[in-house]
Amino acid sequence: MNFARLFSRFGWLSTVYYLCFNASFRREQYSVLAGRTEYARALTAASGSSALLRRNIHRLEKGLIMRPRRAVFAEDYIFETVTALQTNILALEVAEREWALQVLTQYFDTVTDRGDIIKARNIFLSVIGQGLQSEQDGAAVPYPYADLPQPRVTYPDFFRLCQRRRSVRWFLTDPVPQLLLEQAVQAATLAPSACNRQPFKFIQLSGTDAATAAGFAMGTTGFAAQIPTLLVVVGDLSAYPAERDRHVIYIDGALASMQLMLALDTLGLASCPINWPDVEKLERKMDKFLQLQPWQRPVMLIAVGYPDPTGGIPFSAKKSVVQTLVPFSSAQNENNNAD
Repeated sequence: MNFARLFSRFGWLSTVYYLCFNASFRREQYSVLAGRTEYARALTAASGSSALLRRNIHRLEKGLIMRPRRAVFAEDYIFETVTALQTNILALEVAEREWALQVLTQYFDTVTDRGDIIKARNIFLSVIGQGLQSEQDGAAVPYPYADLPQPRVTYPDFFRLCQRRRSVRWFLTDPVPQLLLEQAVQAATLAPSACNRQPFKFIQLSGTDAATAAGFAMGTTGFAAQIPTLLVVVGDLSAYPAERDRHVIYIDGALASMQLMLALDTLGLASCPINWPDVEKLERKMDKFLQLQPWQRPVMLIAVGYPDPTGGIPFSAKKSVVQTLVPFSSAQNENNNAD
């Protein structure tokens, strides 16, 4: 510990420590670099979903809802946006294509022409001139908050759902209906993600495959063999061109996973999130078993099934609101410093 403490005194010494004495971050570095390389390769290859296009269309949406809306915006990325659309237009999934076409149409109807905006408009006009215009004009553009569906769930109802959502480790042998699983995943896709890139997938396993993959994780001894369905949440680092976003796969994957588990409970199913530690030996096993790409990383595992009514549930006392909600005031800090 004294050795590590010595190297923690300065940032550059920490770099030396992890370069020469500790390889814990080596896989992350490899995956991030592989992701950047794959991101660059994908810019010129047609795909059903484009990370750059999704990010930039979302940025355009934020510009369109700005108050006050600027007459000119997105000059620095509009050309690459329409170029990505042109590259991927024939391969894009319908929902992504409709969203991109409709937001771009509203953008060009709104913005003042100049420079790269004119060049981008010409490319966009050439795309829709090929008969590829939106089929549902206006259905996938920014809209006022008042148009959101009215909630039917009260806070007490939601709090009760949160109380019911517990980590279940004992399941019935009944198989999980595919329709229910798909409904839960559909709810999960509505979770927020940075610039709407949704850099994750739920890899579905059942039977012996589920037991094998669950066995790779720590903390599953004794119940891995009877998990009816296992979801491996896999993050995709090829959604990002820079290292700064390397943690987003964990944030977005966790947001979607929580929404998924709450949805499962409303469908009569139970779940158990399983921690996935960054242990090189286990990473290699999971990579080989799921045939993951270098830029794909397991985020967590989720066991799913019908709960055994006689199975035990840990009480797991939670921290209080006082411990977890911390009010902050910069003015108060200034007063303390003045004292």
